[in-house]
Amino acid sequence: MSKIKVLWVDDEIDLLKPHILFLEKKGYEVTTCQSGSEALDEVTRTRFDVVFLDENMPGLTGLETLNEIKAVQNELPVIMITKSEEEYIMEEAIGSKIADYLIKPVNPNQILLSLKKNLDHSRLISEKTTLNYQQEFRKISMELTNVNTYEEWVDLYMKLIYWELELETVEDSGMFEILESQKNEANIEFCKFIDENYSSWFDKNTEAPTLSHTLFKSKILPELSKEQPTLLVVVDNLRYDQWKSFESTVAKHYKKTKEEPYYSILPTATQYARNALFSGLMPVDMEKIYPEYWLNDTDEGGKNQFEEEFLEAQLNRLGKDYKTQFHKITNVNKGKKLADNFRSQKDNDLTVLVYNFVDMLSHSKTELEVIKELASNDKSYRSLTQSWFKNSPLLDIIQQAQTLGFKLIITTDHGTINVKHPSKVIGDKNTSLNLRYKTGKSLTYNEKDVVVAKDPKKINLPSINMSSSFIFAKENYFLAYPNNYNYYVNYYRNSYQHGGISLEEMIIPFVVLDPK
Repeated sequence: MSKIKVLWVDDEIDLLKPHILFLEKKGYEVTTCQSGSEALDEVTRTRFDVVFLDENMPGLTGLETLNEIKAVQNELPVIMITKSEEEYIMEEAIGSKIADYLIKPVNPNQILLSLKKNLDHSRLISEKTTLNYQQEFRKISMELTNVNTYEEWVDLYMKLIYWELELETVEDSGMFEILESQKNEANIEFCKFIDENYSSWFDKNTEAPTLSHTLFKSKILPELSKEQPTLLVVVDNLRYDQWKSFESTVAKHYKKTKEEPYYSILPTATQYARNALFSGLMPVDMEKIYPEYWLNDTDEGGKNQFEEEFLEAQLNRLGKDYKTQFHKITNVNKGKKLADNFRSQKDNDLTVLVYNFVDMLSHSKTELEVIKELASNDKSYRSLTQSWFKNSPLLDIIQQAQTLGFKLIITTDHGTINVKHPSKVIGDKNTSLNLRYKTGKSLTYNEKDVVVAKDPKKINLPSINMSSSFIFAKENYFLAYPNNYNYYVNYYRNSYQHGGISLEEMIIPFVVLDPK
């Protein structure tokens, strides 16, 4: 490994000989010069890793030399050293993008610390993070063999997300691959858990997590009041790690008071989970009580056209007369229009905003090669989500809500998973088209790849006909028909889909925030 090259510029460089010897013993290669003009010559000739620069020198001052160095090598870290503590000098130096600022007299350890902070920072963090995950790996593996409650699954998934976000900046790709393997193992066990326990969650005598159809009554309603307006934002298709990717941006305007993950119902698809959220009912009850609003998979027409009516009916059923407005944003222009007129919402008790962008993004990943390229894995998918949020009308709306004193609730209806492995399914022409679940009669499938609900009513789902069943894809499988199989598989592999059973699809965020 080549030595780190340091350029030290000071008109009293001879007095710094002990410091230079100290660095050389530590393995650094130090070049010295006594003026700004000499420093510029050195920078032009040699590729240095860092520069120590005295601020108070005859001829070219330190600040002037700094500007000249940046003109030659803008990315070269420069550490300013000065006797002066005057504020304007510090401000000018910081404004000129110095890497660090030290006040004379400096001792060798200060110098070494500044070097490590600026040159070894990412490596040291990477090593520390890797070591910490190695220690945590065994603990998570042990937990995986013992986890058997829905609360424990939430805790385990939160740990996996934490380490995924920590390791995504680590240079050791091997660690990330180990985490991916651990996530896959977790999903295998989670699917077994859901297969064994999901139907019991609808038994009144069994303790169950908060689910799509109980979220509004149990979590959202207690947050509402006539004293403070509330903005409820339902970002369609939002995975937990995606929420974490833009949480820091929201935190500039809001402080988090609650974060309580909840479970999406099956299928983890918009027509089921989001309708359940707004109606407060499971699909079998929606079909029975509101046949004018509910459409099954094989029915013609949009499946989420009556969310506002479902919400109004739920509020009436709960005996609440909150002044409510409902907005569904399906494109940028609609988002901008609401942002331009958001002040008109200030007299509402509850403003509901369904934002479909993430859903459009994930589905267009299968349609647009440029999006497929941008979101090829979970890390880039998070990055794309973060970039969207920072530039979206939604952020503008949230900033205005904070100014107007709105409480903010951010949640979703289900998540998504990057699908890798195809699984063949055969069904008749009335079989549903979703890639992560199917419903229909006489389905033929690989039992290892799916969870089967032969009697949909046991999990509160409607039956299209008497012999209909549901199948849900496990882990990262997707369901493909044998007709034109290879084309179909290549088209959808490595795309983000939902409707099945995975930690990513089922354990999703519910967050309450107060304005700063």
